[in-house]
Amino acid sequence: MKKNVMASIAAIVLMQLSVSCQKPIPTDLSKINLIPAPVHLNATGSSFQLNESTNIYVTEGNEALRRVAQVLAGEVESVTGLKLHVSEVPELPVKGISLTVGSANKELGSEGYKLSVNERLVALTANEVEGVFRGVQSLVQMLGVNGKMQEHWLIPSGDITDYPQYAYRGMMLDVARHFFSVDDVKRVIDLAAIYKLNVLHLHLTDDQGWRIEIKSWPKLTTIGGSTEVGGGEGGFYTQEDYKEIVRYASQRYITIVPEIDMPGHTNAAVVAYPELNGNGMKAELYTGTEVGFSTLATQKEVTYQFVDDVIRELAAITDGPYIHIGGDESHVTKEKDYVYFINRAKDIVKKYNKTMIGWDEIAHANVDDTDIVQYWAKDANAKLGVKKGAKVLMSPSKRTYLDMKYDSTSHIGLDWAALIEVEQSYNWTLETLVDGIGKENILGIESPLWTETVETMDDIEYLVFPRLIGHAEIGWSPVNHLNWENYKQRLAEHGNFLHNLEVNFYQSSQVTWEIE
Repeated sequence: MKKNVMASIAAIVLMQLSVSCQKPIPTDLSKINLIPAPVHLNATGSSFQLNESTNIYVTEGNEALRRVAQVLAGEVESVTGLKLHVSEVPELPVKGISLTVGSANKELGSEGYKLSVNERLVALTANEVEGVFRGVQSLVQMLGVNGKMQEHWLIPSGDITDYPQYAYRGMMLDVARHFFSVDDVKRVIDLAAIYKLNVLHLHLTDDQGWRIEIKSWPKLTTIGGSTEVGGGEGGFYTQEDYKEIVRYASQRYITIVPEIDMPGHTNAAVVAYPELNGNGMKAELYTGTEVGFSTLATQKEVTYQFVDDVIRELAAITDGPYIHIGGDESHVTKEKDYVYFINRAKDIVKKYNKTMIGWDEIAHANVDDTDIVQYWAKDANAKLGVKKGAKVLMSPSKRTYLDMKYDSTSHIGLDWAALIEVEQSYNWTLETLVDGIGKENILGIESPLWTETVETMDDIEYLVFPRLIGHAEIGWSPVNHLNWENYKQRLAEHGNFLHNLEVNFYQSSQVTWEIE
């Protein structure tokens, strides 16, 4: 028996020696096509080899960090088939994959991270768990962009120090023109998180439908939520549905920004409650796509009780700091009435401890340095907002509107702003687009998807990808890293990655896609 035990020990020692004597496989971290491009990258030419015995280690007692580790384990299994174990430890390991917080590096902020890889250890550190989550996306890309089974799963050695240039990097999904399920919204959140986006703006109300339950005004959903563009059955989110979306997004470090568009784009609301109607005409349920014909009654006090109730209920179930009040295309609202309404709506938003965002027309009201003007159409409005002290959220329709067709052959989409191919959507910078609006004035970037022509998840993915990926890089990476020729080569290798994620993306002829 003793002889057998000794033989077993000898076999284990030989196995360990064999593994330890394997020569590292040379790789080049600088050739990994990460998007967004990291701030600093130093390649050291070796690699960490991932296998079934690799463990992911996190600091004891940090549940949020453990959740991120489980996300990493799940993504690794999805890409490689390898099942990695997550362990809590009191001290940093010397081998495996280590996720830690508390680096005290001010440069990283809350979303930045540092990734150091050698032959024995992958060490991902950040000031906050949010930063670790962003770094995990880079790790997943390192494994997944190649997109095919390998004899060895390798993480190239070297160091990455990375952090965003802008605090707000988002996408808007219009669920009012066509309604989309909670599962569809979760799919959008998952795909956005891969590219380090941190905001999902939900356009919850419009002429064609009201999509969020307001308990104090129940007809908003039972009547106002009953249809959509083209006459479909519509739908809405209960408050429990909405809280589930907020919870799911929060675990992926994405903030939900709810929008209640007003005083225009309000036909669904005034059909439900005619006393709110300000255009002097009887409202009927609307399934078309024309805009600008509806308005709330801006001089009635019942309107402001309505706005107060809606904002109160929405603020109570929204974790993030923002409430979007719309404010665009209110063509039948007199200018003085429009300004009066926006000023009162702003006060109501602040009453519930939220920051007001509105489309660029709101700059004509009394906005200040506590407000955010979302630039979509008029340079003059954005400049006026800056003059009054407001921050600008950049969503120029000719560059970021994801509902625009790629070219004249696109089978869905609109073209009133522009035809936006992949290069046009990428080849610009936030701080040079509008004269007089510099980096110090800009909160970030958001890419809206209006859904007049969008009915399915495949439709969403076709119009969103790959253009959203480029916008993610514009918001994250330093301006001197933004280069179309370099970007389109990196994007090409994401073809396999998107294909394996079953994303119905547009395969632009401007990119030489690598898809097997």
